[in-house]
Amino acid sequence: MIGLVGTLGVLLALLIGVVIGQLSTVLVYIGLALFLALGLDPVVSLLERKLPRPGAIAIVVGVVLLAFAGIILAIVPVLVEQTTNLINDLPNMIKNLTAAGWYQDIQAQFGSTVEDALNSALHFLQDPGNLASIGGGIVAVGAGVAGGITGVVIVLILTLYFLAALPSMKKLAARFVPAYQRDGFTEITNDVAGAVGRYVIGQFSLALINGVLSLIFLTIIGAPLPALLALIAFIGSLIPMVGTLLAAILISLICFLASPLTALVAAIYYLIYMQVEAYVLSPRIMNKAVAVPGAIVVIAAVAGGTIGGVLGALVAIPVAASGMIIIQKVVFPAQDRKIIDPVLAAEVPPVAP
Repeated sequence: MIGLVGTLGVLLALLIGVVIGQLSTVLVYIGLALFLALGLDPVVSLLERKLPRPGAIAIVVGVVLLAFAGIILAIVPVLVEQTTNLINDLPNMIKNLTAAGWYQDIQAQFGSTVEDALNSALHFLQDPGNLASIGGGIVAVGAGVAGGITGVVIVLILTLYFLAALPSMKKLAARFVPAYQRDGFTEITNDVAGAVGRYVIGQFSLALINGVLSLIFLTIIGAPLPALLALIAFIGSLIPMVGTLLAAILISLICFLASPLTALVAAIYYLIYMQVEAYVLSPRIMNKAVAVPGAIVVIAAVAGGTIGGVLGALVAIPVAASGMIIIQKVVFPAQDRKIIDPVLAAEVPPVAP
């Protein structure tokens, strides 16, 4: 009987693990939507002083959607235009490539090997079977894009629901705590939610500053696709610690297509900007958002990125801030209340030296 019950318990645990694995995408959507809702809640609470909460939520969500639509409308036409120009200029690019001096030198050195490689690539593209495989890959990419769009829509809808129900969710969570501890639990919950909200606003502010400055600077130096590169800088700055550096490297490499001088100027600019962000902007903005020591920020970002990728790195710092709040308001006070009774202490014999 003990073995049977133990086996059933193991099978039940395995079943729960399989179900959680199958629902991993849904759980990620829920966690991201809750994270965004906590980030937008301070703005909603600020507007709620003058408007009802549904009106404040409608204004905040409307502004976010308009900003997202504006970014899409600014980027997509440029990408379509650049892609069209690339397709139209492709024959001339191939002609110039074959007429270049270095190509002639390579062909003279290796004989017909280069030409045979180009012909093989041409025959590969002309083969209907290969075109079918390429088409299957394109279909897979399209399905991935469609899935991503569906995920964004689901996260937006869940964020809207969580924003509307956040006060009632906090009250419901407090009902699971004994009555004599609800006040303290509610205070800690509000502090944690406020820390997450301030972090999201602070990180978004840093990303917005980087994106706007990048758009202005890249337009001045004549970089290719400045709007797209500014969007890359904005998205990169949302990732703590390494996002700005990775975006700067990618932008510099893309600027190299225009000219080596443009890439060098962009690299120097981002090198200077990263110093300003690290020592001027980030301390002033993030210290007001979440008071987390620098060492803990690094450890949390690396651990979060290792466990959950980009989303893990985004969530790691507010989770660390929440943990510090819980330690300061729950663990430390509980330890401070543990005082030795003087009567009991008098009865304890002294320890021999």
